[in-house]
Amino acid sequence: MLTSVSWLIRAVAYALFGTDLFSHRAYGPVEHPAVAIAYGLSGVLLVLWALLNVGDGGTSAQRTTVLALLASISGAVAVQPGATTLVGVGFIATIDAGTGIRRAEGWCVFGAGALAAEVGLLFSSADPKAAQGVPLLFAFALLAGFNRRSYRVQAEQSKALLDQAERLRSEQRRVAVLDERTRIAREIHDVLAHSLGALGIQIQAARALLTDHQDTDRAIDVLTTAQRMASDGLSETRRAVHALRTDTPPLAEELARMAATHEQRHGSTVTLTVVGGAKPLPPDQALALVRTAQESLTNAAKHAPHRPVTVDLRYGDQDVTLTLTNPLGRGTPPPAEPLPDTPDGPDTPDAPGASPAGRATGFATVDGGYGLTGMRERLLLLGGTLDAGPAEGRWNVTARVPRNGRAAA
Repeated sequence: MLTSVSWLIRAVAYALFGTDLFSHRAYGPVEHPAVAIAYGLSGVLLVLWALLNVGDGGTSAQRTTVLALLASISGAVAVQPGATTLVGVGFIATIDAGTGIRRAEGWCVFGAGALAAEVGLLFSSADPKAAQGVPLLFAFALLAGFNRRSYRVQAEQSKALLDQAERLRSEQRRVAVLDERTRIAREIHDVLAHSLGALGIQIQAARALLTDHQDTDRAIDVLTTAQRMASDGLSETRRAVHALRTDTPPLAEELARMAATHEQRHGSTVTLTVVGGAKPLPPDQALALVRTAQESLTNAAKHAPHRPVTVDLRYGDQDVTLTLTNPLGRGTPPPAEPLPDTPDGPDTPDAPGASPAGRATGFATVDGGYGLTGMRERLLLLGGTLDAGPAEGRWNVTARVPRNGRAAA
């Protein structure tokens, strides 16, 4: 659209130049045919110039040649008395050349026009001082072209930067979606691991009551509890997904709720202690500590059933530390190197802490070895740490996260 308007303006200007040249001027027997021929050639070159701009725009050499001829013809004739108006054609050509990709194109057209004007003075009766204005007009046109070129280059660079920024925003949106999917998958996994682990304990208890004690009534009670746990686990999963986009409850409040639930389900005493000023934590930090507490309580219920659990939450100036301890019971895993996350991790019901055939245990949990190892990886991403192992007859799990929410470098 802009190109069409530009060529329409050039055509109108060419017509106005011709009207001024032949309607208000009286030329001699030599000047009149010279002006007429120059005007006609200029029109032909304008048409050729327009054709070169159709399609691929022609080569740079072709374009420069046409513009240089326009400037030369108009410059040579414009110095003749009464034909100054024709310099407008060369003026337009020089401006367009100055806006080209290469500055040399503009200088070539300007040089051709200025040189033709000086040569035209040799065959003109015009005052040389008055005719010097023609090269000055070409110089002004060249500067105007260079300015247009600068604006065009800046516009192209701005467009490229906007395109790059849009691609960057698109990539950031894609990464955000992938991060959100990863968070959802991790939260669902952790919640299900906790719920299914506790559910497995109840099923094992029901099986033992039926096979070892033939106590059907108590087995039914245990299975009823297991059914309730399955329903609670589904609700917990929905709540976890919902919590990804909403504010999580205060950490101490959430730990108190978990402690009460653990006492109700497993009959173990849970003592919660909170030390220091309870300032809000970033959601990721708080959620990581909650998941660590869930995993540790589930392990305590399996490996040290009916034994008291101590939960200690300490708010420091730089970090927050959560420590869960319970007396070593039957099957409490001894310290060792963490196992890889495989389905065949140490999780034997009878003696989960044993190490038959030299098989090491450590961070072994109810979900086949992933639990505390997964928690450790989560805390590392947040710049925190996780330590787990026996000390002085107790099994200790200590999680620490920074309060500023910055991940480790």
